[in-house]
Order: sequence, then C-alpha cells, then structure tokens
Amino acid sequence: MIKAVIDPMIERKWGRIVNITSGSVKAPIPHLGLSNTARTGLTGFIAGLSRQVAQHNVIINNLLPGAFDTDRLQKLAKVEAEKSGKSLEEVVRARAAGLPTRRVGQPEEFGAMCAFLCSQYAGYIVGQNILMDGGNINSTL
Repeated sequence: MIKAVIDPMIERKWGRIVNITSGSVKAPIPHLGLSNTARTGLTGFIAGLSRQVAQHNVIINNLLPGAFDTDRLQKLAKVEAEKSGKSLEEVVRARAAGLPTRRVGQPEEFGAMCAFLCSQYAGYIVGQNILMDGGNINSTL
C-alpha cells in the first residue's frame, strides 16, 4: 500500500502514513514468532523510508498498540473464558489488572493518537514507534 501512495504524496509535498503494528517489535511475543518477524521487518523498512521522504513533508510513523477494548480483545477473552471456566468480565478485568493503568485502552484514545500523527502538527515526528499499551512493556527506550 505504501508503494501505491508514496510517490503522489511526494509530488504533493504532503502526506501521512501510520502503520499499526504491535508492541511485539519492542518485546517479542514468544508464541508469535512469524508475526514478530514480519512486524519487525516492517519497522526496519519504515525506519529507513521515513527518513528519505520526510524532506517532502511525507511523514511515516508506527503505532504499537497493546490491549484495547476491541472486538479482537473480546474474542480472545471469550476463548480464554471458555477454557478457564471464568466469566468474560473476569478475564477482561484480570487482563486490565496486570497493566500499570489497571484498564485496557479505549478505541477513541487510539484514534486520537492516530489522528494527531496524521495532522499538520506531527511533521517533526519521523519514523517513530509509538507504544500505546498502558505502560505494559517496561522499557526506557
């Protein structure tokens, strides 16, 4: 998709691309080896490309979501609830309790960050991996 839009963005001297990847590029998930690899490859590609096109006001960044209250989280929680014999609410509460924020993220929070990265105000944020996980991944960088 980037290949299809990047040249017209360069010609217009304006564009924003936000890749939605995963916190697994900072902290790989043990049982998701292939997914970790693909996402890390995209991250490396973007690190180089974003710096080549920034001079044209084409800004590319990555958002790395953690647990957000989405259909996917609900489906995964439902599977876990069925396996463990717990209620769906108990599973979601337990997941939230393990996060520093003690809650899962709301889609509106994610949307607001994405909208900011697509705005004219994010023109100096280039090739970054912005982790939105409620503080789950414990790292300095």
